Amino acid sequence: MSVQTPHRILRMPEVVKAVGLSRSSVYARIQAKAFPAPIKMGRSAGWIESEIQAWIEKQIARSRHSSSGDDESEA
Repeated sequence: MSVQTPHRILRMPEVVKAVGLSRSSVYARIQAKAFPAPIKMGRSAGWIESEIQAWIEKQIARSRHSSSGDDESEA
């Protein structure tokens, strides 16, 4: 039997702190389909923590991949 971890919902202040972007930058990236969309909770919204973590991992991988050749040119 597999154990499922419960989903955790983050509110905007936690998202901003986790990703290091401003509130307006988060919403701009959502509009551009470049950031996880929030889920609606009545009149408020929240983000699934695992989706935010996956986005962070993707940014790390993208950054490391694009800068892989830069180290040799600076030596």
